[in-house]
Amino acid sequence: MRILVVEDQAKMANFLKKGLNEVGYAVDIAESGTSAESYMAQGDYDLVILDVMLPDQNGIDTARHIRRDGYDGPILMVTALSTTKDKVHGLDAGADDYLTKPYSFDELHARVRALLRRKSPNGAAVSSTLKYSDLELDLIQRKARRAGQEISLTAKEFALLEYFLRNPERPLGRVSIAEHVWDIHFDSESNVIDVYINLLRKKIDAPFPKRLIHTVVGTGYVLKENP
Repeated sequence: MRILVVEDQAKMANFLKKGLNEVGYAVDIAESGTSAESYMAQGDYDLVILDVMLPDQNGIDTARHIRRDGYDGPILMVTALSTTKDKVHGLDAGADDYLTKPYSFDELHARVRALLRRKSPNGAAVSSTLKYSDLELDLIQRKARRAGQEISLTAKEFALLEYFLRNPERPLGRVSIAEHVWDIHFDSESNVIDVYINLLRKKIDAPFPKRLIHTVVGTGYVLKENP
C-alpha cells in the first residue's frame, strides 16, 4: 500500500516514513501543499496523511484541492489544533479522520489500518482479512495463512502479498508493484521485485500443490488460480 505523507517538519516526516516503512507501507514525502498536489497528480496513493500547518497553503485547502482533482481515497488529517471547530473544518474539507498532536505511532498506525479497510472501491465494507482461494492475510494480526497453515512473512513480503490480494486476477506490472510496495523513487530497472516475488513464491506456492502467483510475459505477475 502506498501512502503520501504531507509534512514540512523534516524530523517528523522522517519519523513517519521510517515507522510506516517498517510495517510494510511504501511512503513518499511532500513538504508543502503545492508539492502534495504535484505528487497526487503523478502518483496513485492509497492514503494521504496530511498536516494542517504547511508553509505555503494549509492542509484544509490542500484537502479541498486534491478532492476537487478526483482523489477519492482516505485522508488522515494531523494537527496541533484540537478544537471542535478545527476538526469540523478539516472533515468538511474532505478528511476522513482527524488525529491531534501529540500522538503515538501505534495510534496513527491503527487509524491508518482502519481507514484502509473501511471501504472497498464499490463502497462496501471490507473485512480485516483478505482472501483468495485457500490463501488469506489478516491485516490486524499481520499473519498469512494458506490452507490453514500459518506462513511467516517479512514486512516487505507481507506488503507485496497484500497488494496481490487487493488486486486478484489482475496482471500487475513491475512499475505498479514498485510504486505501491516500494516508493516513487524506486529504480524500476532493479531486479529487487523479481527477487521478492521468488521469495514469496517459495513461501506461499512451493509447499502447496496449486501455484497462485504466475508470471505474465511482457507485463509482470498475477495472483490467479489458473495460469
